[in-house]
Amino acid sequence: MPLHWKLVIDCADPNRQAAFWAAALDYTLEEHGALITRLLDAGAVTPDAVTEVDGRPAWRTLATVRHPEDPYDPATGTGLGRRLLFQAVPEPKPDKNRLHLDVHPGPGERESTVARLRTLGATVLRDVKEPGGAWTIMADPEGNEFCVH
Repeated sequence: MPLHWKLVIDCADPNRQAAFWAAALDYTLEEHGALITRLLDAGAVTPDAVTEVDGRPAWRTLATVRHPEDPYDPATGTGLGRRLLFQAVPEPKPDKNRLHLDVHPGPGERESTVARLRTLGATVLRDVKEPGGAWTIMADPEGNEFCVH
């Protein structure tokens, strides 16, 4: 039986990273406000674990995006399919990613996708043209590299 998984990405500001990647991938930003409120009311978490994002309660050190067509638990807002979880860590990003995302917008859409991602806060690091194809290497707002094919 296949294992269920999510990709966890270390970062400095999980809510900012989740907002960027939700917009970049056209994913859904997970809404955990009802869960957070229940846990606060029950005394299971303390207010220092929570922040406010766009007028709603959010975890201070975690934020998640999910594929919009995948199922999720409506009671918690937690996705049950393809997800990216961003978690705050104290150390800065190392020099080179050991893992990165490749974004595939479709034939003839690379340049417009790169332009759109730049407006969201990504930067272009370089363009690559090889016999096997061409792509643009970019960095998200915290400097994590990813490729647009």
